[in-house]
Amino acid sequence: MRLYQGTSVEFVDDTVQNRISDKLRISFENYYGRRANPSEVMSWTNSLQFVKNLIEKNSLTDNMIILEAEIPYTNERIDCMLFGKGSSGDCVVIMELKQWSSAESCDVEGNVMTFTGGAKRMVPHPSYQVEGYYFMLKDFVTIFEKEVNLDACVYCHNYSRTGDHVIFSDKFRDILKQFPAFVKEDFESLGHYLKERIGSGEGMEIFNRFTRSDIRPCKKLLEHTSRMINGHKAFTLIDEQITANNTILDRAKKSSKLTKKSVIIVKGGPGTGKSVIALNVLAELLSKGLVVYHATGSAAFTKTLRKIVGVRASKLFKYFNSFTIAKENEIDVLICDEAHRIRETSNSMYTPREQRSNIPQAEELIKAAKVSIFFIDDHQIVRPTEIGSSDLIRKTAEKFNAEIFDFELKTQFRCSGSDGYLSWVDDVLGIRDTANKFLTKEEKMEFVIFNSPHELYEVIKKKNEEKPNSARLVAGFCWSWSDPNPDGTLKNDVVIDDFKMSWEGKDGKVLAKDIPPASLWAHDPRGVNQIGSIYTIQGFEFDYVGVIIGKDLVYDPIKKDWIGRKEGSADGNVKRAQPQDFTKYVKNVYRVLLTRGMKGCYVYFMDKNTENFFRSRMSKQ
Repeated sequence: MRLYQGTSVEFVDDTVQNRISDKLRISFENYYGRRANPSEVMSWTNSLQFVKNLIEKNSLTDNMIILEAEIPYTNERIDCMLFGKGSSGDCVVIMELKQWSSAESCDVEGNVMTFTGGAKRMVPHPSYQVEGYYFMLKDFVTIFEKEVNLDACVYCHNYSRTGDHVIFSDKFRDILKQFPAFVKEDFESLGHYLKERIGSGEGMEIFNRFTRSDIRPCKKLLEHTSRMINGHKAFTLIDEQITANNTILDRAKKSSKLTKKSVIIVKGGPGTGKSVIALNVLAELLSKGLVVYHATGSAAFTKTLRKIVGVRASKLFKYFNSFTIAKENEIDVLICDEAHRIRETSNSMYTPREQRSNIPQAEELIKAAKVSIFFIDDHQIVRPTEIGSSDLIRKTAEKFNAEIFDFELKTQFRCSGSDGYLSWVDDVLGIRDTANKFLTKEEKMEFVIFNSPHELYEVIKKKNEEKPNSARLVAGFCWSWSDPNPDGTLKNDVVIDDFKMSWEGKDGKVLAKDIPPASLWAHDPRGVNQIGSIYTIQGFEFDYVGVIIGKDLVYDPIKKDWIGRKEGSADGNVKRAQPQDFTKYVKNVYRVLLTRGMKGCYVYFMDKNTENFFRSRMSKQ
């Protein structure tokens, strides 16, 4: 997706005629189905005048330009891309435009403080930001393998060298060499930079090759986990991910010198890269010789990670209840992934009486480490026994007088990089009010409603035949989960008319050789033969997910509201909740199920009114 593309001459004319921001705004609203933020429209008006001046002054008349180009598999956009030939051959230049007039140092390595988004915020140095865009294009757009050079720079057109020198300080020297930053006094220097790379023109031919270039398949976390733990960089971080990652690494490296504990809260919805950062940090800190562990409250997620990394590294992956007897600060860094699954205490039905404790689990986790990181989504709490929230973690950190860092991830990497789809899911389920009332025809995420569970499952099987282990069928917990038959085969618990299928195989039970245990259902290719539940898919992702929405949550067209129906549920944990809480939990369950796909989500509704309501929220244009 590109909000604007044209020749450099057309761009100059659109800017001179004061219509460039209107063209961008109209493209934005047509594509995203919502109004563009007025501050973003104003930034286009202001910054693009400077780009126009550069093109005119340096006679870049035979070039092509793209504005607001979406990065593959994300909802993040590159400000400006310029196409042409230069001294080293065919080239594309990424230019990140900044309206910053000043910046301040901060004690987090790699980050700076500046006024943006209506407040003073900690953000990555702009050269690190454009580095992320550079490597995302290198990772996914095949034309940049050998055919075409790619360069990237930053233009802070309001920032003066005569004021503060923060962005040019010595600690940023290396990144500036590779991804230079130009400021208001550097107009001539930036012109020379562009002419050297694209000054010979012929931009149209390179632009056409770029638009036809193949896009590599998106990366799935589990496919690269082992390489990451062994020190290989698999994922590129961008924007707010960089800010959070820099802060975590900085506080971890300084952990032995800090007088206070550090608690870092990283919030983000499905697909915003929480687990990517968590595993990236784990690998980086292991290479520094620090004592670091990764913990979750999910048996499926932890057991899968242990299987992937092998026996030697498996001890790095623990559960939230593994730290009950840990001494204070005996761990340098504790990474708490899926922190919404934190429980009130670490006690369970298997905890011996003499080992039971009333200490809150959140306190145990923060107590054990000098630096603790909590990756969390407040809308993924799906059962009453799990109470993890950003507010709980913040209040617990305050008890330890810890320094607290708060970050929110917004860039979307799942659901074809569509934050519009995710916002629509939240809105249609009544979880939060958003501007995305309708799923537009232009939506990148494929969303299809099927008339029968048979049709739905056939599509999921076909996707797996085309690409092994790329799709799964899941359902709301509306049927009991039986023990296996004496021969290890599974009972067909999920029955919808003549459609019959089994849940996953229970852990700890004797299973037939072609049936994986539930904890490995998401990773084992044989999992496509069973239906998964919230308990086995939370934390995982697939190219495609098929979802059976049962009768535990229905839309009432008379009341115009969602109704949670306990009689339609087989989940004993959730059924014990109060009615209003039951509805909230089941909504969150379906939010999770509907957002596990990276490319598409296919759905079958058991309740016709619920299906009709979803259809009414899908644009017919």
